[in-house]
Amino acid sequence: MFRVSNNLVGILNFITFLLSVPILGAGIWLAKRASTDCEKFLEKPVIALGVFLMVVSLAGLIGACCRVSWLLWVYLLVMFLLIVLLFCFTIFAFVVTNKGAGEALSGKGYKEYRLGDYSNWLQKRVNSTKNWKRIKSCLQDGKVCQKFADDKASETVEDFYKEHLSPIQSGCCKPSNDCGFTYVNATVWNKTAVTTYNNSDCNLWGNDPAVLCFDCQSCKAGVLDNLKSDWKKVAVVNIIFLIFLIVVYSIGCCAFRNNREDNARPRWSKPYP
Repeated sequence: MFRVSNNLVGILNFITFLLSVPILGAGIWLAKRASTDCEKFLEKPVIALGVFLMVVSLAGLIGACCRVSWLLWVYLLVMFLLIVLLFCFTIFAFVVTNKGAGEALSGKGYKEYRLGDYSNWLQKRVNSTKNWKRIKSCLQDGKVCQKFADDKASETVEDFYKEHLSPIQSGCCKPSNDCGFTYVNATVWNKTAVTTYNNSDCNLWGNDPAVLCFDCQSCKAGVLDNLKSDWKKVAVVNIIFLIFLIVVYSIGCCAFRNNREDNARPRWSKPYP
């Protein structure tokens, strides 16, 4: 009689295999259609994830249903390593995102963000020229500040100061409050006669939509604050996924034991199908 654990492993891996097909297809589609650095940055991870899920699910499916013990052993080894890596990443995500928060401003509805408030590891990632070039490309391609400017086009300065801006809008689409620039609209600010600023971001600001404050420290801080929020959500999802993987791994261990017992049993004692 075919064991229940083998059935469960087979069903779960068949579902995983079906899920891997559209993921791989999306990666191949991105590879053919990608025209920006942001899209090109996504294609390789998506293809790698699709191939990984497909290979692992096939190993588990064949190993469990066809009683191929060595293949199921490889599947369990990969699952164990995945559990360890996911556990380490979850702890790392909580530790790295523990520092950093926006600074509330008097009379303003939004906060401003300082790069130095975040963990050194995250600071190094965004201070890398190569990494920041890709991130900036994503912000520009996503037209984050253009949509922001369109939404706030008719606002007065008093209304603008009451707005609750996102970290990226606050850090990348407007100059720092320290600069004291004159408001024209959400993404156009006239510089004053002051030539020396305490905040270096003031010298980097430009009204050109392709410039704005995309190279400012405040923009990098805004991205990190957004990333911090996203990583905490991902870490919570990871915990749930980790529990699921442990359950699947346990069922897989039972299936592996069943395979070994069936393979060790004399052929004459096995029932005919």
